[in-house]
Amino acid sequence: MVLPLCAGGNYQPPVNLRQKRQSLCFTIEGLNSFGTVLYFSYLYFLLNRQYGFTDKANLAVAALLGFCYALSSWQAGRLAQRWGYFNALKLGFGLMAGALLVGAQLNSAAGQIAAAVVVTVGICFTWPVLEALISENETPDRVPHAIGIYNITWAATNAAALFIGGTLLEKLGFRSIFYIPAVIIAGQIALTFWLEQLPVPAAEKSSAPPHDQTRPSPARARNFLQLAWLANPFAYIGINTLIAVLPGVAAKFHLTPMFAGFACSLWGFVRLAAFVVLWRWDGWHYRFRWLVTAFALLVLSFAAILIVPNLWAVLAAQVFFGAAIGLIYYSSLFYSMDASDTKSEHGGIHEAAIGAGNCLGPAVGAVSLQFAAQSANAGAWAVSGLLLAGLGGLLWLRKSAD
Repeated sequence: MVLPLCAGGNYQPPVNLRQKRQSLCFTIEGLNSFGTVLYFSYLYFLLNRQYGFTDKANLAVAALLGFCYALSSWQAGRLAQRWGYFNALKLGFGLMAGALLVGAQLNSAAGQIAAAVVVTVGICFTWPVLEALISENETPDRVPHAIGIYNITWAATNAAALFIGGTLLEKLGFRSIFYIPAVIIAGQIALTFWLEQLPVPAAEKSSAPPHDQTRPSPARARNFLQLAWLANPFAYIGINTLIAVLPGVAAKFHLTPMFAGFACSLWGFVRLAAFVVLWRWDGWHYRFRWLVTAFALLVLSFAAILIVPNLWAVLAAQVFFGAAIGLIYYSSLFYSMDASDTKSEHGGIHEAAIGAGNCLGPAVGAVSLQFAAQSANAGAWAVSGLLLAGLGGLLWLRKSAD
């Protein structure tokens, strides 16, 4: 073997391709999270302020987008496995950029909703692929580390977009939620072409012992995957319902979009902190008590955020909400990727489950507000009841596996 030499004749170590590829993946992922959260979180403010959409109408839009996301993610994950990851990424980013640029020129609510549907379909070709890329060719003992960095990256830019989005809206106008994500996507496309040109490093052998007793049995691993796939949609029932009624929450506490972003992004930062803890500590792996406790906290904190008429109580509830959805999401992605051979397909199922929650929660909220319009909290109570039913389902699924 010929060793590369520097000018002075000393050995020059080769570039760590694995680390370089993952750094690019994490950069694309972080940008994807910031741009999409900025657009979708504050799209509801645009619909509210410019087209007079109420909480009920915004919830209906959120349900539609969630349905599109669930249907498209499942298929996109499978198609990416066949077409190739980079072809899927380019298609997704192209659809998103085109729809955003068109949406910026439209002046009708129907046009904005149509553009949002196309952006949603485009996103479905990105997340399953990014989830697969960060764990592809990784040994089972290194998958948790890769997923940890992945979760921390998107959660950090997600929280940042929630926090600063209202300020951008006030200072730069509503068109900023189209143009800023479109510019970000242009950067993502360039990084995707760069990533595609890099050689793929060979898969490494596992550093775990040949008979690792810490690994769960296939039956136990399958049961926890089912539990997490059930729990994660319910976490997103809470998240997407909360985001859709954010203009109503802002109005209740007399907050401008800027201060609504400041006050209602706390749960995002708590989720980020939860991801850091769960990344560094693996004691929660395949432990049901952690998952069921998180689900119970999800139910209680969601109800408190939307029903309690005190801003300080809402802030306190966000701490528990962020911690709960952090563990639930982390569980779903970890169990989906852990020792999976069809990673983008499993990633597609993981994302489709998110879409199911994104659809079901707002749909229940919108229907309840339609038939119980006299109660301002009808939607919150109905969705809280749905979350409680999900907790019962989680307990039943666990018991049936024993």
